[in-house]
Amino acid sequence: MRILVVEDEIELADAIATGLRREGYAVDVANDVAGAIERLSVSAYDLVTLDLNLPDGDGLELARRVREDPELVPPGDDPAPRLLMVTARDGVGERVAGLDEGADDYLIKPFAFAELSARVRSLMRREAGRSGAMLTVGELELDTARFEATRRGRLLDLTAKEFALLRYFMTHAGEVLSQERLLEHVWDENADPLTNTVRVTVGTLRRKLTRDDDAEPPIETIIGAGYRLRPDLLASEAGAS
Repeated sequence: MRILVVEDEIELADAIATGLRREGYAVDVANDVAGAIERLSVSAYDLVTLDLNLPDGDGLELARRVREDPELVPPGDDPAPRLLMVTARDGVGERVAGLDEGADDYLIKPFAFAELSARVRSLMRREAGRSGAMLTVGELELDTARFEATRRGRLLDLTAKEFALLRYFMTHAGEVLSQERLLEHVWDENADPLTNTVRVTVGTLRRKLTRDDDAEPPIETIIGAGYRLRPDLLASEAGAS
């Protein structure tokens, strides 16, 4: 999942970004409204953490633009990003105003990173139409709180990027995901689109998911289109002896 952190306190922005990257998210940072608009206009984000007190404008107006401005609408069929307002504005009226402008959640500064992380996980599960910390596709389970993935009870040894990629596949199980879409949502703005990083990471993840008794790997390549996680190949009875 790709997140944009909009925060003018540079040290805080870097701390949030670093923590989220350690949890497998792709994270970009903007320190003002102009920078946020620039990034939102060219990239599709799954979630935006948004400070309201920005040096060149009000975060509430930016939230309104994210919801209404066609230039900031994600390309293709991607939904608008979830908005998590992270601000020192703690009045009831201010919280109500933030939610009325389209915020999905509201976190008051100062905060513990663990709470921000939990709110991000909650919003990402809501986007996937799921509840609880577990994502399940057949016999494949991913615990978003403990950062563990298992297949048929066997723990999978995944890197942070493989975990993030699997999380995106599982929230879009059965869909054909293009290399461009995976690059957009699982990697950050520093990723080189001309490299084969997506192909290589998908390949290593596919090997780690595949069991010796599988008739086919659960991640298939659709020539000229992308990749798909096959729920039918992960049904509880699939590959059972």
